[in-house]
Amino acid sequence: MTTWIFTPVYRDARSFRILHERLLEVIERELPERRESVRFVAIDDTAGQDPEAATLAELEDVTVLQPPFNLGHQRALVYALRKALPAIADEDAVVTLDADGEDRPEDLPRLLRAAEEQGPQARPVVLALRTKRRESLSFKVFYRLFRLLFRALTGATVRSGNFAVLPGSIARRALLHPTFDLSYSSAILALDLPIAYVPCERGERYEGRSKMTYGRLAMHGLRMLMPFTDRIAIRALATFVFFGVLGAVLAAIVVCLKLFGSTVPGWTSYIALGALIVSLVALGNFVSLFVLFSQTRAVSLASIEEIDREENPFRPREEVAGR
Repeated sequence: MTTWIFTPVYRDARSFRILHERLLEVIERELPERRESVRFVAIDDTAGQDPEAATLAELEDVTVLQPPFNLGHQRALVYALRKALPAIADEDAVVTLDADGEDRPEDLPRLLRAAEEQGPQARPVVLALRTKRRESLSFKVFYRLFRLLFRALTGATVRSGNFAVLPGSIARRALLHPTFDLSYSSAILALDLPIAYVPCERGERYEGRSKMTYGRLAMHGLRMLMPFTDRIAIRALATFVFFGVLGAVLAAIVVCLKLFGSTVPGWTSYIALGALIVSLVALGNFVSLFVLFSQTRAVSLASIEEIDREENPFRPREEVAGR
């Protein structure tokens, strides 16, 4: 059984070295039987622009991948995972986490054990359930608002990030789904895969400051909604029907009151009707623009995966065995 550890690195090579050292310490202390079968994959998301990232290949158990251009941390994970699929076996454990230290190495053994509790044939995807954050008050407020919006639009709750353990059997099948081109973490939720949660506190960065601006954070949140386009469209349709029926009923009441001579303030009916029309038009525009944006942003990684196929460092196990 191989334990694969994938992490995107964006000008954070020194943090990766700290993460690498601490993960090996934790595994050797708590899971010694896995120590000799750990394999790290660092994704240089600067596409070769960071010379420090290339030096990570000096570590004997680390493979460094360089996408042809910056993909963002979630799409970089998908790129690397798909590239490694030929070498991943069903019984392997696939770990994904960030390199900056906010995903704590000491939590990994609990995630790996939770993945094995159900037996080899029913292992779930294990996600780190965030119980405590160390961000600023403004970030916590915006994050809370985003969770409420996400829940209202999709019916699902955001409770985790990239820190996850996927059984090889699930990774080999699910990661080929095009939904993962949009967002790694929310695609796991959107595909209704078997999931188990392990409570984990958010750690502190090893060094430096986060490169996630509010603009990038907003884009990240929008991408997390994209795998749920079908659910959002259904909820939008239900909202459209509800307000359509409500508007028709209100209009009928106003007409009946006028027919029977009751006094109805003219501005009331006009404002109600105008607000209803504006809301319906806005709703329709949102659905149309959301679907259009989802499709245009869903640049398939299939074409990227064809690049340097000859140089893929992950050979199928059958090929390795044959040699």
